[in-house]
This record gives sequence, structure tokens and C-alpha cells, in this order.
Amino acid sequence: MSRKNKPGKRPITPDYLYNSQLVSKLINYIMKDGKKSVATHQIQNVLETFKKTKKTDDPVSILEQAIDNIKPKVEVRPRRIGGAVYQVPTPVRGNRQLSLALRWLVTAARKRPNKQYHLFYQKLVAELEDSLNQQGEAFKKRQDVEKMAEANKAFSHLRW
Repeated sequence: MSRKNKPGKRPITPDYLYNSQLVSKLINYIMKDGKKSVATHQIQNVLETFKKTKKTDDPVSILEQAIDNIKPKVEVRPRRIGGAVYQVPTPVRGNRQLSLALRWLVTAARKRPNKQYHLFYQKLVAELEDSLNQQGEAFKKRQDVEKMAEANKAFSHLRW
């Protein structure tokens, strides 16, 4: 491994249908076992459902709004000082905000029970609609993370 410089970030190619990097990132997060076409069809079904239910021409903007409601602003990071480990609140960078939000969204959708929603895209639509209404498992996860940061605000002077 080279010690001189870090490798650069690879650019993400936008989705071919909606021309959005967010959609292509979400496809990559949903993908299992390298089956990208299956994940692409699921996301297309989600966006088509948004087109029908929300009666809008731009379902990607609704997707962006739902994910913005999940993005955390502050998180806690462990910092070891003199044998004790403190949970220090730190602001979250933009690319980490997006990756955390997408991860929480996909795991919350996968956890939903199969009783009401039989297909994964239906679970994802339900979780996105909940996050639009500031509810749901992914939004609760964001609130828990920010609540933990608020509780440990006393250690914010230990930030590096």
C-alpha cells in the first residue's frame, strides 16, 4: 500500500433513467450479491409509486426530501483520554451524512414485517413516506444519535 498519498474518491455515475447520483447510490446500497438490475427495478418501482401517489413529475425531489429528514447533523465518536473513553459529539461531514442516512433507510426497510408489505420496494416506500412525515425507524435512529450527542455535550471541548 502506498504511503505517499491516499487514493482519490471514485466518481459515482448518475442513474441512467433519472440522471441522479442519489438514486444510483441508493441502488448500490440496496444491491445484494451483485444483482444490480434487481436493485434498479426496485428503485424504479419506488419512484413510480411516488409518481402515482404524490402526483408529481419529479419523484427524485421527494426522495431527496425524505433522505434529508434522516441525515444526522451531529454524532458521537469515542475519544480515549487518560484511560477513560469519552463520547465526544462531533459534526457529521456531508458524504457521511448521506451514507448513514441510506444505510439506516435500507436496514429499516428490511426490518419491516412481511405481513402488510410483501415486496421490498413496498417496504422502502413505506419507510420513505414515514421519514417524510418525520416518523419511522430510520428517523428514530437519527433522533437517537442526535439525542446521544446532546447528552454528551459536556465533552464537546475534547474534540480534536
